[in-house]
Amino acid sequence: MKKVVVGMSGGVDSSVAALLLKKQGYDVVGVTMQIWQEEAHETAAEQGGCCGLSAVEDARRVAEVLNIPHYVMNFRREFRENVMDYFVAEYLAGRTPNPCIACNRYVKWEALLHRSLAIGADYIATGHYAGIARLSNGRYAIRSAVTAKKDQTYALYSLTQEQLAHTLMPVGAYTKEEIRQMAAEAGLPVAHKPDSQEICFIPDNDYAAFIDREAGERVPKPGCFVTKDGKVLGRHLGITHYTVGQRKGLNLAMGRPVFVTEIRPETDEVVIGEAEDVFGDTLYCERINYMGMADLPEPREVSAKIRYNHAGETCVIEKSDGDRIRVVFKKPVRAITPGQAVVFYEDDYVLGGGTIM
Repeated sequence: MKKVVVGMSGGVDSSVAALLLKKQGYDVVGVTMQIWQEEAHETAAEQGGCCGLSAVEDARRVAEVLNIPHYVMNFRREFRENVMDYFVAEYLAGRTPNPCIACNRYVKWEALLHRSLAIGADYIATGHYAGIARLSNGRYAIRSAVTAKKDQTYALYSLTQEQLAHTLMPVGAYTKEEIRQMAAEAGLPVAHKPDSQEICFIPDNDYAAFIDREAGERVPKPGCFVTKDGKVLGRHLGITHYTVGQRKGLNLAMGRPVFVTEIRPETDEVVIGEAEDVFGDTLYCERINYMGMADLPEPREVSAKIRYNHAGETCVIEKSDGDRIRVVFKKPVRAITPGQAVVFYEDDYVLGGGTIM
């Protein structure tokens, strides 16, 4: 019997993942990842999201119903270094990071898989809405979920071939409604638990305040709003308060809607432009992860997403300087944001992706 370690976040999706795999005959072990940083019980208890104390308790109750073992593994160091510190550093550099992608790559997979294999597991599994397939070229690739509304493939593009070979994703074959129904029929106590919407380590969604606390003396000073040719329009709170495409919260009396089009960390300037200035048809990306394709020997037409909720747009991708890829869209896309991921798709499979420069 194959053993699978299910990363149980205390939510309905990962709980049903464990349920489905047990029904399929796997030897299922539930693991909840301890990532909160505070030692105080009262503080940690308030950490909701996917990995706080309430998540541990919910996962434990589900494991009891399923009659599977449940353990808590400490991943504080990995989470601090690869997710929280990365998040702060990217904002300080004028970029807009995606912490869920970093968490998936380095914590939920790299760290969890390493420990799981060490205790004799064959696979790890999660409750992500996605699937895994082996393509005709022999490579593993993430496949879009049956429900586009919940599809989570964008945040999984950076997984390696080794990780995919040891991963199961049973939830991606169902809709959210079907998952909740299965949970209710199985008597799981989290069947109607609401989904977590915020970043788990910033439960109040105040990114700037979190960065201020974490960065200390490194926090950028207030600077100037400027036009692209350098005309000063006013003062801003600091570059960590803004992202490309932002319109609200600028407090600029321009008499019309204006938008952030660029962030210049070297001068602490936030560039302001018109609505049309937010659109572009070309980007460059780096830190490429090849998934469904092993390389990019020649230009290739694909569909690409530039943020989690982007529907995708047809483009041509080709290698550029070094290990970078140049992406040219057939139609201009809104708010190409440095630090975010661009993910390439073909026939509902992830070919790869990289970080927007």
